[in-house]
Amino acid sequence: MPVIMVVDDEPDIVTLLRFALEKEGYTVTEAGNGQIALERLGLEPVNPALPLPDLIVLDIMMPVMDGYQLNMRLQTEPRGKDIPILVLTAKGQKMRDLFEMAPNVAAYVQKPFDPKMLRELIAGILASRGEKKNV
Repeated sequence: MPVIMVVDDEPDIVTLLRFALEKEGYTVTEAGNGQIALERLGLEPVNPALPLPDLIVLDIMMPVMDGYQLNMRLQTEPRGKDIPILVLTAKGQKMRDLFEMAPNVAAYVQKPFDPKMLRELIAGILASRGEKKNV
């Protein structure tokens, strides 16, 4: 069963995503900002024993470490650079342009979003990577 990490500081968004994704059979982990995500990914401090998710759903505007900083850090890490990122944010085109240049960003979705469309997009990203969903 694919694992999806949701990195967002808005509890309502995390709850909605958890509900929508678990309903589809995914395992969902979460982090409230980029620094917590690095810890849970085993990148800071380094802990290669921690499993990596199959996909990260990433907000941009967060305290401590924002989504852009986290993604830049992931791209420098051999363990993190190949995790696909789905950027989910209320920020507009300027931020989209920054993320579209990143090789690991698979999609960019603006809030508010349609949960069904998001589930379909995630399924497509995982399918393109050869991930199989066991429901």
